[in-house]
Amino acid sequence: MKHTLLIVITLSFLAPPAWAEEERGLSLMERGAQLFMEGILKEMEPAIDEFEGLADQMGPALKNFATEMGPKLNELLGQVEDWSVYSAPEMLPNGDIIIRRKPDHPMVPPETPTEPAPQIEL
Repeated sequence: MKHTLLIVITLSFLAPPAWAEEERGLSLMERGAQLFMEGILKEMEPAIDEFEGLADQMGPALKNFATEMGPKLNELLGQVEDWSVYSAPEMLPNGDIIIRRKPDHPMVPPETPTEPAPQIEL
């Protein structure tokens, strides 16, 4: 009986600091989630480092591509009103790239001009 009482008293002195730590710090669930995320980051670190190296290697080429092709792509985007009416681009055996209109989207007739065409005096 004396041993049981001694154990209970000892545990009662040890328990409040654990509760106080949980109240001012992270809960067990939060600490578990933090450890889980740290483990994932540690596992992903080599892949992230490899990706950074690839980005450094491809950066100048992508910048050059954007400089050269940017204005033409912008012009193309301005000419097409709705990209959802077209299928994905496909490459033909001869190397041509075509973008077909989807069959369930018919051609929209061109708008009629609101102003009459100027008359030429003879």
